[in-house]
Amino acid sequence: MQDFRKLQVWDRAMEITTRIYETTKAFPRCKQFGLTAQLRGASSSIGANIAEGCGRGSNKDFLRFLHMAIGSAFEVENHILLAESLKYLEKGQASSMVEDVIELKKMLSSLMRKVKRASNGNKKEGCQPS
Repeated sequence: MQDFRKLQVWDRAMEITTRIYETTKAFPRCKQFGLTAQLRGASSSIGANIAEGCGRGSNKDFLRFLHMAIGSAFEVENHILLAESLKYLEKGQASSMVEDVIELKKMLSSLMRKVKRASNGNKKEGCQPS
């Protein structure tokens, strides 16, 4: 078991989630329980899955949670694009947010490859700083 707070990818996920919470404050009130809640929930689950995976005892479990985290990142990207289509986000703002999410997905993919390599080498710890 390792400290998830030492992972750059977790840090980045937290930054994105914070930005999404701040940004969605300006969404129409009628979307509070729709798109706003979906965007916030999906973004917060990225960091939560990274953290939970670090608390597991094996690379296999950690990898499973990283897969869930990257799935949530794809969901966030979709919701940002939808918010742009609905004119809740300006094009430039949405593009910047999507770029951040794509960067996060790349970081998650890289970490997943490292964990897979560690699994093949039979290292026991499920969470390594990146």
